Amino acid sequence: MSYSVQNIRNVCLLGHSGSGKTALTESLLYITGAIDRMGRAADGNTVCDYDPEEVKRQISISLSVAPLEYKGCRINVLDTPGAFDFSGEVMEALRAADAAIIVCSAKDGVSVGMEKAWKYCEERNMPRFIYISKTDEDNSDYNATFEALRERFGKKIAPLVVPIWDEDKHVTGLIDVLNKRAYEMHELKRVEIDVPADKEGVITEFNDALKESVAETSEEFMEKFFSGEDFTYAEMIQGLRQGVRELSLFPVLCGSAINCMGSLMLMDNIVDLLPNPMEGNYHKATRSDGETEEFVVSPGGVPTAFVFKTVSDQYGKYSFVKVLSGSITPDMPMVNARTGETEKLGRLYTMRGKKAAEVKELSCGDIGAIAKMDKVKTGDTLCDARKVVSLKNIPFAEPCYSVAIVPKTRGQEDKIAQGLGRLNEEDPSFSVVNNNETHQMVLSGAGDMQVDVLVSKLKNRFNVEAELAAVRVPYREKIRKTVEKQGRHKKQTGGSGQFGDVWIRFEPNPESEEMVFAEEVFGGSVPKNFFPAVEKGLREACLHGPLAGYPVVNLKAVLYDGSYHPVDSSEIAFKTAAQLAYKAAMPEANPVLLEPVGELKVTVPDNYMGDVIGDLNKRRGRVMGMDPTGDGSQVISAEVPMAEMSTYAIDLRSMTQSRGSFTFHFVRYEDCPPAAQEKAIAEAKALAEGQ
Repeated sequence: MSYSVQNIRNVCLLGHSGSGKTALTESLLYITGAIDRMGRAADGNTVCDYDPEEVKRQISISLSVAPLEYKGCRINVLDTPGAFDFSGEVMEALRAADAAIIVCSAKDGVSVGMEKAWKYCEERNMPRFIYISKTDEDNSDYNATFEALRERFGKKIAPLVVPIWDEDKHVTGLIDVLNKRAYEMHELKRVEIDVPADKEGVITEFNDALKESVAETSEEFMEKFFSGEDFTYAEMIQGLRQGVRELSLFPVLCGSAINCMGSLMLMDNIVDLLPNPMEGNYHKATRSDGETEEFVVSPGGVPTAFVFKTVSDQYGKYSFVKVLSGSITPDMPMVNARTGETEKLGRLYTMRGKKAAEVKELSCGDIGAIAKMDKVKTGDTLCDARKVVSLKNIPFAEPCYSVAIVPKTRGQEDKIAQGLGRLNEEDPSFSVVNNNETHQMVLSGAGDMQVDVLVSKLKNRFNVEAELAAVRVPYREKIRKTVEKQGRHKKQTGGSGQFGDVWIRFEPNPESEEMVFAEEVFGGSVPKNFFPAVEKGLREACLHGPLAGYPVVNLKAVLYDGSYHPVDSSEIAFKTAAQLAYKAAMPEANPVLLEPVGELKVTVPDNYMGDVIGDLNKRRGRVMGMDPTGDGSQVISAEVPMAEMSTYAIDLRSMTQSRGSFTFHFVRYEDCPPAAQEKAIAEAKALAEGQ
């Protein structure tokens, strides 16, 4: 069944890991009859956490879609992971959703995950509800959580639902503030009860607070409010809806997923107050001529769909799309704006967790999946040939935690590379690079947990076991003084011998990183036809420096004398002679190790500044400046040696309770201080012996 755009709501659930997002999705699916029994994360049988890794770890790792029908509306619930290593999945969900529900547990109050979710919504001007979960569990404190929200986000926090407690502080039911009605749950069914006498005052107080919030949404309402007139129910809904859209109101709801308490009220409010896809997020599109224009979501427009996620498992590849204009049907030819190629759409499905239900059409505003679109990637825009536009890509955070990945069994490098290539289609937030200099395959992601999951998936899906190692630092070496040396290669065996004799001056050359070769030979002591052999010998020798075997840079080598034999001299003899001169000269030329230094930009809340700067000093970092961001954080700019940055992603997380973030980019090479040089040389020797 296809729904009109007015009757679709795309809502993503955001919040800290363990706040109850997946359990809430289960309760919404159960109470609307989409599933006949509720699963639990602990039992590994929930709709949204179906990947073997999610079942094993009992947490969400990837975004999953759970559509449900309620009061003639289709609500697409996007359940996202709360663990920060999987924030790439949250970025995908934010792109597909028109509104967010930030789930925060009555046990934890305002957590880091809640703060991050709020920030993501602020950056996107996204309408949002706050849902306080686990209100009926031991040690939960609805009031403390609500007060913390009020304190943090001010008067815009509008309570639509409040709990009813018994003498033992157990939550027994909920009050619908707007309608002044009370409910309890009996065997997962909602039963209306009389409003407890002692709660009348609370309801009036909260209802007045709501009216005040509604009054602020328009001048007309404000006048009505001050003249003491009551709002009608329709006016209350209109005011709340407008406040939610204009971000002047953030309704707070609450409940318990385990017994479905509050789930129906949450859905009533999703339908009544949250925007449909036409009123949702404002999109920008780039036309084929490079100009940017506003993209209008409209059911009557030419078909356009945005690919916000890719899943490729043993059953094949699904491209998850949100239809932003017109509607799409199987076999429809569409242009991929990224490649310019026309592709025929495969079969269409709506996905609920891993269950795919085939459909004949996806209408404007709806979310579904297209099967077997091999050339389509996450972030692609599929368009009608009459109007090709590309929507802004998904802003994944830069990977900041790197490890080297090697197969346990030699010779399976290709298998690992292919496996990671397939996994990268699903999760574009990590990257894989083959570093020719250190001969390592480097895997970079958001943190150790993401990397751990990728290694598990390689084993389970692609049958290849991988091990992780530290990423080697690509040091360089250079000389600091000029040395002249002879290289003489003479070999006399039966028949023709070998003879090459050169004098070479080695000098520092800060102008060029590449070795510069020159000759000042007089009187043909070394014939011209042997110059290329001498140069080739030196270039090969430069790949291994005298200290720790790293490439030598900033070197000038001048061939200025030598001798030759008319019969025995050959190119190979002169090449060998040049290498002998290099080996003799380098240790005497005052060599030094050069280390790569990068620019680090760390964003941290003000109260962690001291710890972070103290830690940077320990890492031999130089702080270059600090800029306030305007929201209680600072961006610290520093230059730090790459060798000190291998565990920074994990260390910064523990120093700032996951509130800090950073980027790090290579800038230049610098002389390595003696202590760091000794350590690097010892590591290089140990590595050479281990191979």
